[in-house]
Amino acid sequence: MSAFAVYFIIWWTVLFMVLPIGLRTQADENEVVLGTVESAPARFRGARVVLLTSVISAAIYGAWYVASTYFGFSMNSLPRIVPDFGRT
Repeated sequence: MSAFAVYFIIWWTVLFMVLPIGLRTQADENEVVLGTVESAPARFRGARVVLLTSVISAAIYGAWYVASTYFGFSMNSLPRIVPDFGRT
């Protein structure tokens, strides 16, 4: 279950990186539909976005899986950025 949670977090993060790739706005196409903003997509390609997001997320998840399984890399291996205020 935790593997799915990690993949879902990666997928959701990558989605926001993939969304603007290849985006053409209505202002770019000079075809602004009445009642919409100029920055709205002219043609939204949802299937392409989902497919590209899934492929990139699978590659990142695969790299994380290899790093954690074969090289012993874990979240505890990362340097602590936030100070620990619980200890005095």
